[in-house]
Amino acid sequence: MATADADQEPGLLALLAAQVQNSLVVLGDWMIFAASAVVWTFRRRPSQGTLLVSANDVGVRSLVVVMITGTFIGMVLAAQAYGEFHKWGLETRLGAIINMSVIRELGPVLAATMLAGRVGSAMAAELGTMRVTEQIDALACLGANPIHYLVVPRLLACVFLIPLLTIIADFMGVLGGALITIHIYHVDAHYYWLHARGHVSLVDLNVGLLKSVFFGAAIALISCHRGFNSRAGAQGVGKAATEAFVASFIVILALDFFLTVYIDSFLEHFWPAVNQRPF
Repeated sequence: MATADADQEPGLLALLAAQVQNSLVVLGDWMIFAASAVVWTFRRRPSQGTLLVSANDVGVRSLVVVMITGTFIGMVLAAQAYGEFHKWGLETRLGAIINMSVIRELGPVLAATMLAGRVGSAMAAELGTMRVTEQIDALACLGANPIHYLVVPRLLACVFLIPLLTIIADFMGVLGGALITIHIYHVDAHYYWLHARGHVSLVDLNVGLLKSVFFGAAIALISCHRGFNSRAGAQGVGKAATEAFVASFIVILALDFFLTVYIDSFLEHFWPAVNQRPF
C-alpha cells in the first residue's frame, strides 16, 4: 500500500509541475502577442474598413445589452439597499450609495463582463475559425501581417468603445436606481438627487472610465490570442471561445482590485479632498 502511494505521489507532482509550466508558457506567449499588437497599433493605423466593422461589432451591436444590464444593476442595488437604509431612516442617502457604486465599480465591471461574454467570445470564435480554415496563414502568405490586420482593429474598437458603453451603462444604472427608489419606495426625489450630487463627482466617473479602458484592452488581447491559438475542429473553436470568456472575466476582476487599490492610494496622496466627502 505504501509502495502504491509512493508511486502515485511523483505522478501528481509531475502533473502539477507540468500544469504550472504550461500556464507560464501560455502567459509568456500572450505577453509576446500583446506586445506585438501594441507595437503594430502605433506603427501603422488599420484600414478604415476593418476598424469600422470592428467598431460596429463591439459598439453598436452591444448597445441594447449594455443598456439592459446597466438598468438592472441600478434597480437591484436600490432593492437590496433600501431595506437596510430604511431601518436607520437614511432612505434619502440611497442616491449617494447607488450612484457611487454604479459609476465607480459595478457599472464598469459588469458592463465589461457582459462584453467579454458577447464580444470576447465572438472574437475568439471568429479568429479560431479563421485559424482552423487557414485564413490567417493565407493572410501571411499574401504579405499582410495577421496581427495588424485582425487584432489591431479589434483592440482599438474595444479600447475606445467599451468606455463609451460604460457611460451608457452608468447612465441607465442611475436611472434604474432612481426609478425604484423614488417611484416604488417613494423616497423624496429632491433629497435623493441632492445627496447623489454631493457624493458623486467627475473624479468618480473618470476612475470608472479609466478602468474600462484597461478592461477593453484585456478583453481584446485575451480573446484574439485564444482565437489565434485555437485547435482544429469545432471543439477547438468552442474551447477557445470559452477560455477567452473565462480568462477575460478573471482578469477583469483582478484588474479591478489592483486598479482600485492604486487609484485610491494615488487620490489619497495627491487629491485628499476626494476621499473626505461626508456621508
